[in-house]
Parts: sequence; C-alpha cells; structure tokens
Amino acid sequence: MEEIYVNMEPGKPSCQIPASENRGLSNYKKRVSVKIIIFLVILNVLLLAGLITLRVYSSKLAADLSDINENLTEHLQDCKNKLSIMIEERDLLKANLTEMTKKLNGPLGTCPTGWTRFDNSCYFLSTTKGSWDEGRKDCRTRGADLVVINNKNEQTFLSTFAERHTWIGLNDKETERSWKWVDATPITLTFWANNQPDNGGGEPKWGEEDCVHVKPEENSLWNDRSCSTSLQWICEKLPPFPASQISI
Repeated sequence: MEEIYVNMEPGKPSCQIPASENRGLSNYKKRVSVKIIIFLVILNVLLLAGLITLRVYSSKLAADLSDINENLTEHLQDCKNKLSIMIEERDLLKANLTEMTKKLNGPLGTCPTGWTRFDNSCYFLSTTKGSWDEGRKDCRTRGADLVVINNKNEQTFLSTFAERHTWIGLNDKETERSWKWVDATPITLTFWANNQPDNGGGEPKWGEEDCVHVKPEENSLWNDRSCSTSLQWICEKLPPFPASQISI
C-alpha cells in the first residue's frame, strides 16, 4: 500500500472565512446596532413624553386640589358664620319665649263688666238671639269669638253657665262632617249628645245642620243645627294683661 503524506504548515489555520463573508457579518452587526440605538432613542423619547405629560397632569391635579381646598375652606367659614347667626337668633327667640312665658304665667287682668271668668278665659252669654253668623259677628265686635271648648272642665263649666240652647264656635260649613273650631284648632275632644251629629236626620224641615249649639237639658252636650236658627251664643276671650305687664 502506498502511503500518502500531506505537508501542513505550522501556525496557519486549516479553515479561513472569506473576506466577503466577514464584511457581510460586520455590516449585519452594524445594522442591528443601529436598530437597537434607534429603538432606545424612541423609547427614551416616549418615556420623556410620558414624564412630561405626568408632570403636567400632576401640576393640574395639584392646582385643582388647591382650588377645591380653598372653596371648601370658604364654604366652611360661610357655614360657621351662618351657624353663629342662627345661634344668636335662637338665643334671642329663647329670651323672648321666656319673657312671654313669664307674662302668660303671671297674673291676668280682670274680665270686663258683664263677662264671667273661668280658668284663663272670660266668657260672655248674649242676652239676644240670632243666627250662628250673627252671634260670631257680635263676639268679634267685643274682641272675642264664639267659644272653643278645649277640655272637660270647660265643658262642665258651660253646662252651668248656659241656661238655654246657645251657639258655640264649631261648624262643618266648608265640608260636611269635617268639624272645625273658629280658631282652626283641631277637634280632639267631643261631647256630642246621643245620636248626634245627624244633619237633621234626613228630614227636610231641619235643613242643613252645619253649626253646633249646647243643650243645657243634656248637660250642655252638643247638637248640630241649621246655622240660621235663632239662638243665644257664648263668646270667649283672654283677660287683658295688667298694665304693668304690657311692654311699650
């Protein structure tokens, strides 16, 4: 067999990259580097824009918060001022109420001649007769009104005060069966006679019974009757305050 020998020069590589390929690789690396640099520049620009936007937004938010805080401070101060005024008005009202309470709880004056005193009211029994409206008109000319019965004691007093059928200040002229006192106080206590009110019991001869009178023969219990009926009436008013209690 023939032996083949190959002479190898020491120090030289057995495989070399061609120069053209080496230049291509270098150009590729340069292109990649440029793209990376461009990407980083764009990223930095975007980050900078974001920071600027965030800074502007933060400044605007801080300004808005400052305005809100200023408005709240002004509103709070305004509320404090109004509260202070309301407290002053409340104290003034309390002082006036205390003064009026002292006057009301103090001794009242005497009733005029011809009037009868019971509890804190003066009562007048007419000597003439007339319709319910005529009776009320007469009471008003006397600085009073038809009597308003507020409690059982007053009802008991009237049973001894009135000797005949007399008008009181109760009627349902506006709305049937909606009884109202002449001073507009709600009717919470009633003293109707048996089977009353009956609005005439449906008999035409009695007419519309929209006004109320007391019946002495039945302990002055109430009965509804036609307002045009001619009866006596009872007036009621407060006694005058003594001159020493009248503020000028």
